Amino acid sequence: MKLKKSTYGYLLFFAVLTLFPFINDPKWLTVITTFCIYSVVALSVDIVLGRAGMFDMGHALFFGLGAYITAIMNVQFGINVLYALPLVVVVPAIFAIALSSPIVHLRGDYLLVATVGMNIVFEQTLKNNLFGLTGGPNGIFGVDSYVFGFSLDEPLTIYYIAFFLLLGTLLLIRNLERSKAGRALHYIQEDPLASESIGISARFYRVFSFALGAGVAGLAGWVFSIQYSAVSPEAFNFMTSVLFFAIVLVGGKASIPGILAGTFIMFVLPEIFIEFATARYFFFGIAMILSMILRPEGMFPAKYGKLPKYVTEDK
Repeated sequence: MKLKKSTYGYLLFFAVLTLFPFINDPKWLTVITTFCIYSVVALSVDIVLGRAGMFDMGHALFFGLGAYITAIMNVQFGINVLYALPLVVVVPAIFAIALSSPIVHLRGDYLLVATVGMNIVFEQTLKNNLFGLTGGPNGIFGVDSYVFGFSLDEPLTIYYIAFFLLLGTLLLIRNLERSKAGRALHYIQEDPLASESIGISARFYRVFSFALGAGVAGLAGWVFSIQYSAVSPEAFNFMTSVLFFAIVLVGGKASIPGILAGTFIMFVLPEIFIEFATARYFFFGIAMILSMILRPEGMFPAKYGKLPKYVTEDK
């Protein structure tokens, strides 16, 4: 069986990530771990922005919920981080359903403003030390990541946790693309009115996309809190949401290679050129502007040709 070019690209990508720890450089191991975590969050944003076509610039809220749930349970109540796993998926998903249900009918910049507002409220809630649990502006420190006598925050351990989380997220999105829900989201994005006319509930699937994206982002927040053993409001503020939003637009909506490339550019390249200090962000800003002018669909835009065979078989 002949493999597609994209398959070879994915195989090479995962081979590099699998063998990367053998470089034995703690600094770069931490950088690539963060790349894996942020790639997962960016992919979760793409479920809402790229798949459902809704402008979500408040996604750091769900990323932060997962991180803070882990830290609060562990530091404030002494509960093992392992027991936080179900909650970091379920609670952000429930919040996403509750917050998105009243606003999914909004379009374009109206929805954008609503999600920005939610993120700002979340950040201010954290800074005001809600119920004395969030630690205020300083956040929460000292997350204990010992599970069955093993420390999950060891650089190599947390790297592979982040790596397998990224792999699982990619498989989830691949299955979503082939599922009934994925096809419904594609049709809704292309023509909501026509989709409604053939019995597809645009409201249901839009809320579903928010919930699914929030659950994935919450899981990434769990890994993030373990990696740094601490959480703070600044890590999940409005600008963080803007960065993830920019990753999807610059890389290419509904494009997995684009999301991964965008995350690499936004979070790994600054570390490579760190000797240029703050000047590097000036050049990256120019590069982003040029990329949007020259390639408005993103660096690696999704290719929409004929519908796949599995789409036409669903009757």
